[in-house]
Amino acid sequence: MKHSLFSEFDPISSKQWKQKIQFELKGEDYNDTLIWNSPENIKVKPFYNQDDLQENLPENPNANGFKICQNIFVFDIEKSIERALESIERGADSIIFTIENETIDITKLLEKLPLETCEIYFNLSFISVNYISKIETIAKSRNAKIYCNLDPIGQLAKDGNWFKTQEKDNFETLNLISKQVSNSSIISINSSLYQNAGANMVQELAYSLAHANEYLNRISTINQPMVFKISVGTNYFFEIAKLRAYRILFDCIAKEYNPNLECHLVVTPTKRNKTIYDYNVNMLRTTTECMSAIIGGADAIANLPYDALYHKDNEFGDRIARNQLLILKNESYFDKVNNPADGTYYIESLTHQLAEKALVLFKDIEVNGGFLKQLNEGIIKRKIQESADKEQELFDSGKEVLLGTNKYPNKDDKMKHDLELFPFVKVNPRKTLITPIIEKRLAEKLEQERLTQEK
Repeated sequence: MKHSLFSEFDPISSKQWKQKIQFELKGEDYNDTLIWNSPENIKVKPFYNQDDLQENLPENPNANGFKICQNIFVFDIEKSIERALESIERGADSIIFTIENETIDITKLLEKLPLETCEIYFNLSFISVNYISKIETIAKSRNAKIYCNLDPIGQLAKDGNWFKTQEKDNFETLNLISKQVSNSSIISINSSLYQNAGANMVQELAYSLAHANEYLNRISTINQPMVFKISVGTNYFFEIAKLRAYRILFDCIAKEYNPNLECHLVVTPTKRNKTIYDYNVNMLRTTTECMSAIIGGADAIANLPYDALYHKDNEFGDRIARNQLLILKNESYFDKVNNPADGTYYIESLTHQLAEKALVLFKDIEVNGGFLKQLNEGIIKRKIQESADKEQELFDSGKEVLLGTNKYPNKDDKMKHDLELFPFVKVNPRKTLITPIIEKRLAEKLEQERLTQEK
């Protein structure tokens, strides 16, 4: 005979819990004392129970099967191949190649890699029908899973200009590519840009959704998953809910175009809260961020090395970043529980509220001409900047804390002679169609002041 656990106890409603808490507060106001408001205008309560589940959300389909990605910038092909093979041998099961121009021999780059078992992503700084055709030929011949990650809208948003193409415009190029490609995924959405520039989570979700909708409206045949490149911060439970909301919202609009279309979430820790001083704390930040990514249902995770801001790519930083994910996967057993966040009242409530608020903003964008129109008019940049300024003010005043930077800094920490890379916003004056959206870290101003004071 089956016996329900805790069946002998009467259920307790939210109202009863709240009355008990109010009694224990001894006259203090419940709302003022225990409820805080997030930047997304979500009121976070001190407790959640079954009463908070307004409806059953769709099951999160991929909270355990994540791939460990290794980022590789391709300059020297031989060294890139060697690094990719070494990364796979040491635990990576997917590679993200960043390629800046068409002179890179794609056939040579991929010929020695185990494409049958290792997924490949490309971040291309150009768009070319011929180049993608070569990738598609390789994908077909070797039964490989390849994601080309073409994102002209993301290029416009980040750079201020479209890709240069032989065709009339970038969308004509995408349509030509989509008709030739069946094995490879071609479309991606650079959601990380919005997060790293300071957008709050509702904005990030809504802008990414509207960004994707532009492609769904303009590309006649999209049959492969669309890739969302997403950054996550250290608001642990909110970030889990954000990733779950991505899938819910994408399914909501994709079914209007292709009921079988899926999204593919490639997640990386944000740069916005990373620091050059007391840089070892970055490892703690990226660990919790990777945990959020796993529980939230990322398909692939590319961890950010602790020294990525100020050091060139190096074996030690890459190995530490990869090992963080290997520990979470193989020693902390984060890949052994299917959909661990399902049914958790707090996360389910956050997921519902984020998705609901983002959908309202998405509809407002569409009613007012769509994402591209608002991007061209500077509305998207202005709204993100407003959110970024609010967060920057909290950081500058000490209300938003980065340990080791604006709280408990190590005054003896010196970095001036350890900077191999310029870790601040770079100014590149040029003629652009629109003012680009600029990624900026919270600690930049404070760090620049400290560098000038170093002896």
